[in-house]
Amino acid sequence: MSRIMGLDLGDKTIGVALSDTFFITAQAYITIKRKKASLDIEKLIEIINEKEVNLIIIGLPKNMNNTLGPQAMKVISFVDLLKKSTDIEIKYQDERMTTIQSDQVLMDMNVNLKDRKKYVDKIAASFILQTYLDGRNNE
Repeated sequence: MSRIMGLDLGDKTIGVALSDTFFITAQAYITIKRKKASLDIEKLIEIINEKEVNLIIIGLPKNMNNTLGPQAMKVISFVDLLKKSTDIEIKYQDERMTTIQSDQVLMDMNVNLKDRKKYVDKIAASFILQTYLDGRNNE
């Protein structure tokens, strides 16, 4: 029963979401506090093995004009490192607006600003993954 993992990579945290085993829905799973790339990757590999992940979808933060800026280059560099630790296929998903959407969901749920920071990244990861799943299921 494999799953797809969605990632929202930030400078301080990594939001992780997982699909159901039918690849229909994405659920926010965990927020990893970043330490250093090797430890971050170790934690992701742990989740990959435990949850039987067979595909990783990572948000690519494009600029509004569709170009790649410094944040996108950080994501690409991280993916290059991750690929050295796993043979699992990794695909990029445009993540423009996912943090704004996630923040809006938390505001609508009346989650206070301090607590929002705990959830925003894993919810953003679930938006990234759900966007991929919806596109995949509509093909």
